[in-house]
Amino acid sequence: MAGAPASSRARWAAGAAAALAYAAVSHALMTRAQDSPWSLAIILGPAVVLGAAWAWSTGHRLLAAAGVLLVLLLVLQGAIGSVIPSRWLYLAQHAGVHLALAAGFGATLRRGAEPLITSLARRVHRSLSPAMERYTRQVTLAWTLYFVAMTLASLVLFAAGEFAHWSLLANILTPVFTAGFFVGEYLVRYWLHPDFERVSLQQALQAYRSHGVPAPGTVQDVSRT
Repeated sequence: MAGAPASSRARWAAGAAAALAYAAVSHALMTRAQDSPWSLAIILGPAVVLGAAWAWSTGHRLLAAAGVLLVLLLVLQGAIGSVIPSRWLYLAQHAGVHLALAAGFGATLRRGAEPLITSLARRVHRSLSPAMERYTRQVTLAWTLYFVAMTLASLVLFAAGEFAHWSLLANILTPVFTAGFFVGEYLVRYWLHPDFERVSLQQALQAYRSHGVPAPGTVQDVSRT
């Protein structure tokens, strides 16, 4: 048992290192070999595989099958050559993921629904005071607006015409901003609400995954309880 925390930290460190390497390689390929069909498969393939694995593990068999089919199409495109300009597919992936997250978070803010962050917090803390419920609703709204802003930033920067700048946003700045938002909310939460039971960032992410959705920022481009 004593080695468990160290083992867990090692896994998180390895995951972070792999994510950083993936981001760096993606940025290099997008800026130096963006028209190569194999670059498209290398950049989008891992994200699609992770998404398909998540879909399978949460019982979304059709979505997982669609992910496998998309991987095969990426490989086929690499073999026969690009049909759709690669940069448009990169844009669709980055902006599409953030738009889908905005829609997913925002849908839980409708009347009669429980905000997503409130639901996640209830999994960790079991009971929430009215103040906690208000705060977690506000955090759900904040994440929704963040994802909308990232979608708009992606579209505007892409339209500006400098693909290298857009690639910097998509591959380097997106995970930095997302991690910063996550950690910042974690600190603000306990500053404004010291009555919240202390939980680790890892517990927060585990609660997110147990909810049946991937945590923000885990498919290329984390959550708050």
